This record gives sequence, structure tokens and C-alpha cells, in this order.
Amino acid sequence: MRIIKIGGNIIDNQRELSQCLADFSKIKGSKILVHGGGKSATKMAESIGLIPQMIEGRRITDAAMLEVVVMIYAGQINKNIVAQLQANSTNAMGFSGADGNLIQSEKRNHPSIDYGFVGDVKKVNIDLLTNLLSSGIVPVFCAITHDGKGQLLNTNADTIASELAIALSDFFDVTLNYCFEKPGVLFDAEDDSSVILTINQELYSKLKAEKAIHSGMIPKLDNCFNSLSKGVQKIKIGHHSMLQNDDSICTTIEL
Repeated sequence: MRIIKIGGNIIDNQRELSQCLADFSKIKGSKILVHGGGKSATKMAESIGLIPQMIEGRRITDAAMLEVVVMIYAGQINKNIVAQLQANSTNAMGFSGADGNLIQSEKRNHPSIDYGFVGDVKKVNIDLLTNLLSSGIVPVFCAITHDGKGQLLNTNADTIASELAIALSDFFDVTLNYCFEKPGVLFDAEDDSSVILTINQELYSKLKAEKAIHSGMIPKLDNCFNSLSKGVQKIKIGHHSMLQNDDSICTTIEL
């Protein structure tokens, strides 16, 4: 069972996205795709006069920003990806967490930061999800969930991938891949040759304290360690070329 999350500049670069989806389509067996789309949402927000706010890689989402991310994530990006997967003979269906009550969340309650309409995942509808997979459907999840009371919530796509992987680990040996434009987690963000081949929690804590790892990589790695501790078999971070080449340089996450 493979769960692939794509983000970063892959979403914004049509050639990279097309190649990534072609690589994804060649994966045999059950698989799920999860996508972000933060840069597109930021551009759209700025074009209508909104000022995006991020804290440690997580977007502050007021009511106006929520309208933007729902439109971009669940609409434009999700349906374009589904259409391209169909062109690659992959029978994909696009979902938000609200569809089929697949992912229910609760509004984040932080002691000092008001994240707005941001959700933390509470429950995955594993019965429906496994039925979809057994029917040969390839689910494509965007970064939108719901609270079960009619409210949509912006939810970190890395977290969605992690929670899906954890939920499915009771039924499958799950491999989770985080794909972006870089070859892996880097010692030096400006040097693509500085890939950290293996990261454990001790090294992660050290690099985070030194600010060598920051921004959106923090929630990604937090989710990785949480997933491994809850039954996910294998996690790798790197360029989408690793989907078809086991020898590709990338970062492997270990406890």
C-alpha cells in the first residue's frame, strides 16, 4: 500500500506534475494521492488583496482565506490532477474530507495562536476508504476536511497523508512518500547535493534547534515520526523520481 503526498513546486510546474502523475500511475497495487497547493492559494489570495499568514509552515485561515483554499485545493487543483490521472489510465476520484465523511476534523484549539478555520484530524472513515480501494478506485485527497457540523476546515496535507497512513496500517503494510521538488531533506537548503540520507528523532531535534530545518519541513517531519510510531512501515521524503526508482537518493525517516 502506497500513500503519496505531493506538494511544493511540483503542483506549480506543469511538466513536473505531469511526470510525477505518470510515475504515480505506474505504481502497482492499492495507492492514494494527497496533494497540497499552498503556493497557488497564496497567489490567488494576494490577487484579491488578502495577506497570507504562515506560522511554522501552517496557514492561518480566516473566513476569506478559507473560501480561497477550498476553491483552489478542492476545485482547481484536485480536479486537474484527477483528469490527468484518468489520462494515465488511473481510475482516480477526487475527495475532500467531507465527501463520504472520509476525514472528520475538529477546529484547532491552540493556547496562544488563533489559526482560524484550521482542522486537526479526528477520524478517518476506514470502512468507506477500504471499500473504495478494494473497488479499484484511486482516491485523490485535497487538504480540506470538515467538522461534521457543516464547517469545512483547512487541514495540513502532510497531516492528512500521515493520518490516512496510520488508519490504513491496520490493514496494509503502508509506505508513505512525501514528494516535492528537492531530492530530500537538505543540510543546506541552497545545496541540492546536501541530502540527509537518514533522519532519526535525535538528529531532527538537533537540526531544528540549529534552525537548519524550519518552515514547512517541521510539520512534515513531525508527521513522519508520529506515523512511524503508530504502525506505518516506511517513510521517504524526496523527488518524485523515487516513486519508480528504489535507488534514487532521498531521505529515509527512522525512529
